[in-house]
Amino acid sequence: MAGIRGAIFDLDGTLLDTTSLWEDIDRAFFESRGLPFPDDYIDAVSSMSFEEAACYTIERFSLPDETRSLMAEWDDMSRRAYGTSVRLFPGAGEYLRNLRAGGVRLAVATDLEREIAISALRSNGILELFDAVATTREAGSDKRSADVFLLAASRLSLSPSSCMVYEDLESAASVAGQAGFLTMMASRFHEDCLSSVR
Repeated sequence: MAGIRGAIFDLDGTLLDTTSLWEDIDRAFFESRGLPFPDDYIDAVSSMSFEEAACYTIERFSLPDETRSLMAEWDDMSRRAYGTSVRLFPGAGEYLRNLRAGGVRLAVATDLEREIAISALRSNGILELFDAVATTREAGSDKRSADVFLLAASRLSLSPSSCMVYEDLESAASVAGQAGFLTMMASRFHEDCLSSVR
């Protein structure tokens, strides 16, 4: 990490272990409606947008809901989960504290809404470690562009070349790399986290 002055972290799948989050939410939703949970549902909606998944669910299961109200219900369920039950990957908190102790400034670059991201950081006791939070909504584009990483770096007052981006999506890491950032995939980060607490 020599020469690195900033570290920019994705949340879902990188800092936060959200592996089963949406499956848990989906199962709870179906249970609340008294519906069996279909084996193919996760695969069916995994590549859809939030709105597309809501429309698909309403149509497939003949639900009386409006698309917006169903999205709001799922949003409320996810907000509760991020604020209460979503946890860091093992060793991630210690890794962040070690970076801070070494003088590295920390930021978040996420697809989550700002208040959800802050709630998750706060519930895991690490909010105070971060100097900045940047969201794709604030950046005006998703992670198919480097805008959210550039926004995070600017909020740290650092250049891309002095920042490491931590991502679980290869496509997002590639975009960040093309914009001049150093990158580390989440799989390597998780290995480093575990070794830091052994």
